[in-house]
Amino acid sequence: MLILVEIVGWAGAALILGAYILVTLGWLTGRSALFQLMNLVGAVGFTINGWWHGALPSATLNVVWALFAAGALWTIWTKKGSSTSAT
Repeated sequence: MLILVEIVGWAGAALILGAYILVTLGWLTGRSALFQLMNLVGAVGFTINGWWHGALPSATLNVVWALFAAGALWTIWTKKGSSTSAT
């Protein structure tokens, strides 16, 4: 089980770092669904790993991180078909 928790934690780290790199390089925007999904899944991985290791401040931070990403995804997905712009 420990190996699985470590894999999940490292995968979460890779996703969050990858999302940051892609935004920094201009390949994604902070409002893209992929960026938010990478942050959501990454934060869940960090939460699992932090909880397992008893790192409650880190786990709590990543729960909040995941909630923000989930909220952003919800906004992106619900506004996709309801645009009122003229373009």
